[in-house]
Amino acid sequence: MADSTGQEPTEPGHTGAVAADPYDRIAWRDLYARSAALRELAAELAARHAHTTDLLADAFLAAYLAAPRVREAAEMAPSRRFNREVVAELAASPGFAALRRETAGDPYAAALAVLAEAPALRLLLDRTEPVREAADRAAEARRSAGRPARTAGETARQAGATAGALGAGATSADGAAGPASAPAAPAGQAASRAEAAARQALEAATPGIRAAARTATAQAVRVTREEAALMRAWGVGHGELERMPYEERARLAERLRTGRLARWAELIGRFRQMADGERARKVENATGELIGVTPGDDLSRVLPSELAHLGLPELRAVFAARYAAGELMLYDSRGEQTTGQGAVIACVDTSHSMYEEGPGGITREAWSKACALALLDQARHARRDFVGILFSAADKLQVFRFPAGRPAPVERVLEFAETFLGGGTSYQRPLSAAAALLAEEFDTAARGRGDIVLITDDECGVTEQWTREWQEARHRLGFRLFGLAVGASTATASGSVLEALCDNLRPIEDLTDVRAAADLFRLI
Repeated sequence: MADSTGQEPTEPGHTGAVAADPYDRIAWRDLYARSAALRELAAELAARHAHTTDLLADAFLAAYLAAPRVREAAEMAPSRRFNREVVAELAASPGFAALRRETAGDPYAAALAVLAEAPALRLLLDRTEPVREAADRAAEARRSAGRPARTAGETARQAGATAGALGAGATSADGAAGPASAPAAPAGQAASRAEAAARQALEAATPGIRAAARTATAQAVRVTREEAALMRAWGVGHGELERMPYEERARLAERLRTGRLARWAELIGRFRQMADGERARKVENATGELIGVTPGDDLSRVLPSELAHLGLPELRAVFAARYAAGELMLYDSRGEQTTGQGAVIACVDTSHSMYEEGPGGITREAWSKACALALLDQARHARRDFVGILFSAADKLQVFRFPAGRPAPVERVLEFAETFLGGGTSYQRPLSAAAALLAEEFDTAARGRGDIVLITDDECGVTEQWTREWQEARHRLGFRLFGLAVGASTATASGSVLEALCDNLRPIEDLTDVRAAADLFRLI
């Protein structure tokens, strides 16, 4: 029955278990409108169970808000107390703090957590349908109990108005109110009994809800961590992700999960971590050949004769004074000079043999592409241009340019990593293309001393004429050629073509070991 306003009376209390301001709820509605996966999940659950869209919103807000607060049970509408219990158990789960480290303030990650929790929530809802039915009966009983009281009040008001108009006094009003108010007491008792039954059913279901919440949280932690690690492995920073529109981020995540090199994301991540560590160790003019003695205050290079003064109490003050003045005698050394300033160019072999797997099931292609992506990071860290050249046979070549002064689009990086040409192997064309790019840079920007890294698993010949031209270009431009022979020991043998061409050549046999190329990131 509708009330005097024409609206069906609603149950008292909140329908949302997580306290949130309107702006936070807008974030949920906006994401819900843009996420087909969330809408499909909500439609599936709503077809079988009541109030599930509210439950999904609460799960989202619990993961998304900076400091989520779950309302007390007494604050909730009876029909939503089950939702409140589920969200409270999610928030109390042992892994919830770890989940929020990935999702707080990030609506996409919070939505991903909700989708990851869906299997456990779906199973829980199926098993606890009687609990929610009891809650709905309690809510309906409370609404029904309110209807007679409202009807009695309206009748009394109308009767009082009539009596006033007729001058009949209060008797008519009392007479009208009495019969109408009689059903209120039995209806209220029925509502109390229904609410007590709903509370008992919810209490009995609490252990099952707690177990399901823990399972859901653990699954959400695993999924959100995996996606975060996947993004980091491909060099997609958190700030870049936050600026990325939802649809674009969802497409990117799907591509990373299903692309050709998706199974090697962990290898790519380890390569990039290793390179980052090597950069941290890299210093200009590092200790190398000793060339003499010089005054200074670097205690790591103090001569033993100076340190001997510390053994004599009467000379310690003299040592301290000379240290303060920077006059201690130190070893002087000559280290490696500043590295190349021109572009970093990775020439990656994509012939058919690069499909071959090595230890750990890692393909030669995967190792090579992971190394090339770490070189891309290296170049950008040093504010140098990066060029990726994919090659195979003489007629197959593809060039990817990443200028230092511009962002490296993720889509372009993925295209470089996933492209595979197939065919045979030819050194001449990719190395000529690399030399031409360095010559262009030298002529237009006066930048020399670039670095070329040739990653291949094959040995092939070069012509005498080409070799002369190559040596002339190297002499004029001052670049270096580093060679990585992946799973091809013969390519590094004495007298091989690679040995003749490269300034620095090494074999790569264990494809699980990213540190096999560690010193490369100190030299480039």
